Amino acid sequence: MNMDTNRIILHVDLNNFYASVECLYHPDLRGKPVAVGGDEKKRHGIILAKNERAKAFGVKTGEALWQARRKCPGLVLVPPHFDRYLKFSRLAREIYGSYTEQVESFGLDECWLDVTGSGALFGGGRRIADDIRARVKRELGVTVSVGVSFNKIFAKLGSDQKKPDGTTVITRDNYRTTVWPLPVSELLFVGPATTQKLERVGILTIGDLARADAARMGRMLGKNGVTLWRYANGLDTSPVARAGERPPIKSIGNSRTAARDLVTDRDVKIHLYVLCESVAERLREEGVVCQTVSVSIRDSGLYTYERQTRLAVPTASSEVLFAQAFGLYKACHPPGVPIRSMGVQASGLTADRYVQLSCLPEAARQQKREDIERVVDDIRRRFGHFAIQRGVLLSDTDLSGFDPKGDHVIHPEIFVR
Repeated sequence: MNMDTNRIILHVDLNNFYASVECLYHPDLRGKPVAVGGDEKKRHGIILAKNERAKAFGVKTGEALWQARRKCPGLVLVPPHFDRYLKFSRLAREIYGSYTEQVESFGLDECWLDVTGSGALFGGGRRIADDIRARVKRELGVTVSVGVSFNKIFAKLGSDQKKPDGTTVITRDNYRTTVWPLPVSELLFVGPATTQKLERVGILTIGDLARADAARMGRMLGKNGVTLWRYANGLDTSPVARAGERPPIKSIGNSRTAARDLVTDRDVKIHLYVLCESVAERLREEGVVCQTVSVSIRDSGLYTYERQTRLAVPTASSEVLFAQAFGLYKACHPPGVPIRSMGVQASGLTADRYVQLSCLPEAARQQKREDIERVVDDIRRRFGHFAIQRGVLLSDTDLSGFDPKGDHVIHPEIFVR
């Protein structure tokens, strides 16, 4: 029999992860509605995580702090401590790794496990799931919910069903009664825009999507439509990566909300240099160059749009990224409209060793810039991020986040896909 028909996949989700860890460090918070929130002074004032008591008041991840306080006047807000979350995430993965080598992270708080070959040692999927739940609670002091199924998509759906501290098993025999009645928005990779498109044609549940015509889904949503149709029908066969393996990186980006609205070109330049430097540094760290640069802009009215351009010569230079991003901003943003946040993304990635050498003057100048920036990378690794900075970033430390006493950047949100 094909191995795929016998797979046992777990999805383990650390419940209310950030808030649960904070309550471990502050026992006096237990029993109170608690949320981890950003810094309102730096305009990062959103809910990053909440515990079950806060959730009962309707507090949601991603909403503004003032909205959360209005729903729950007694809400206790604590600042994030990402070093703690990284530590607990690593400890949880060590527990998972004692059951299988196939442990694939999905963010800090979620992992897939393929325990197909572990049954002889540890029992079936439910038994392993329950054992993991008991160990995490006993050894780490937090709880997990676990979904058990024959593929990754349904295992993920299962872990969402019983929170906190529950196990849900979705099999080939029960998935039509367990999964199909759920809202289509609960299927992995069905975002708000896709949900709206599906709802407009009467597809409200995962079952509606499963019973739809696959070709029609392809015409409506492109290749992604057929993929989602396969997911709804339990046809996901994607493997669980081994611990430490990373999928190929498709893009590297950085987005950041400004400390105040960006009004002038100078404001935008400072903001973009911070973003472009971090993206370019990560490109060089990964040994890749990009062929496409995108810039996203969110104005003070919360209207968001994105523009992109293709490069003649692939690059890992912050100067080139900045020039393209600033050019896109100048070409598309209406003068005088304040900007709340911006993002820069590099895509179309290629290993830098595969870039064709060129004798053209511009290519030679670009290579020289990248060589200089690699020297800067080395200085910062040895002496700290703020050991060497662009002069323009020192002209407004509120916007640039320059901290002469710090040894790392006041971090923008870096994302890698």
